[in-house]
Amino acid sequence: MSIQSINPANGKLLKKYSEDSSSQILNKIENTHAAWLKWHKETSVETERAILLINAAGILRKRKDELAVLMASEMGKPLKDGRTEVEKCAAVCEYYAENAKTFLKDEQIETDASKSYVSFQPLGVVLAIMPWNFPFWQLFRFLAPALMAGNCALLKHASSVSGCALAVEKILIEAGFPKHVFQVLLIGSKSVKQVIAHPLVKAVTLTGSTEAGIQVAQQAGQLLKKTVLELGGSDPYIILEDADLESAAEICAQSRLINNGQSCIAAKRFIVVKKVEKEFTRLFKAKMAEKITGDPFDPATDLGPMSRIDLRDELHEQVQQNIKAGAQCILGGLIPKFNGSHAFYTPTILTGIKKGMPAYTEELFGPVALLITAKNTNEAIKIANDTNFGLGAAVFTRDGSGGEEIARNQLNAGSCFVNTLVKSDPRLPFGGINQSGYGRELGMFGIREFVNIKTVFIK
Repeated sequence: MSIQSINPANGKLLKKYSEDSSSQILNKIENTHAAWLKWHKETSVETERAILLINAAGILRKRKDELAVLMASEMGKPLKDGRTEVEKCAAVCEYYAENAKTFLKDEQIETDASKSYVSFQPLGVVLAIMPWNFPFWQLFRFLAPALMAGNCALLKHASSVSGCALAVEKILIEAGFPKHVFQVLLIGSKSVKQVIAHPLVKAVTLTGSTEAGIQVAQQAGQLLKKTVLELGGSDPYIILEDADLESAAEICAQSRLINNGQSCIAAKRFIVVKKVEKEFTRLFKAKMAEKITGDPFDPATDLGPMSRIDLRDELHEQVQQNIKAGAQCILGGLIPKFNGSHAFYTPTILTGIKKGMPAYTEELFGPVALLITAKNTNEAIKIANDTNFGLGAAVFTRDGSGGEEIARNQLNAGSCFVNTLVKSDPRLPFGGINQSGYGRELGMFGIREFVNIKTVFIK
């Protein structure tokens, strides 16, 4: 069996990789466990681990252009976006190198003991199952805290970005990490169950679809193994009548088209109070229309191709289904035809979205925006929360305290932002609720997900 990496801009085969056999999978699991036995006992958070992670950050920055080219080739990310992604990976490495000691410090608790405290101990080998859309960032936001906490990791990356996965393995070796502390499993989805079931694999983290998350949670749950799941989203952005509409339109277009719309926390549903619906729609359409779709290697390109042609075709089918159900397409909705085009899709806006239409509840994972009209603020909040997802949400208003009240107490999501786009930040916990998953990455909470929170009591 082989795993293929295909350029989504032109459909050409980039490389084939031999899939790991059952015995190779077993060897990698055992070697990573053996590496962990030394890693967590023989290295300290503030010295060896931090130094190696800083080394990795330096290598990432040095190879920023090279890694951006790799992402452009394997999943169609424009070069400028790829460079930004690599910079963010370097930043998360530095953040945990500087702060992990504080996050993992023993916490003294006053009890009737002569001494009692909470200690944070690593679990062991953690399996990471990662998607193609941010092939470096998704991995480093897990890997940096996991390694600093003393865990070791196995990676099952999306098959289409195997080159990116192997590049990370090489970067960590060059940075000085011991061999097998992190290893890539070149496997398809069918082999994941074998890895989860192995007794030396102690926990699993997955970023992906809700359906994939349910399968992994079921498999891990049967074995009582810890999981962290960051799944899909249908993030609502509420535009109130007192919003700065010019700014809101710019930010909303940017958020909807991040990574060609292929981001869990990209804005999906734009809920506009009726009084400003026409003006916001005019401004938003203009901002969406000015984005340039094309070759990800062209510096002028804002949107590259979607990651795979089958995903593009599924998205187009979703658009057509909603038009048949009564939605109006006021921009895009087309598969572009130009020389060498393969998995491209144009920026698209659907209006008139109402409850009962597929788009009201589904996640459209691509450059398609859904406009929904609300009579007032209360109805806008109700529509925003009328979803099975709960990853991110945003509200746009000139009333700062009112916006904060809505974000803090009225929107149901893991991350709620006011007057800006939802984004992940190494300093802040990130994750969702409901069908968007559970657990948190990043910040102090992220590094404490894959540790044994151990009580020590001395009488």
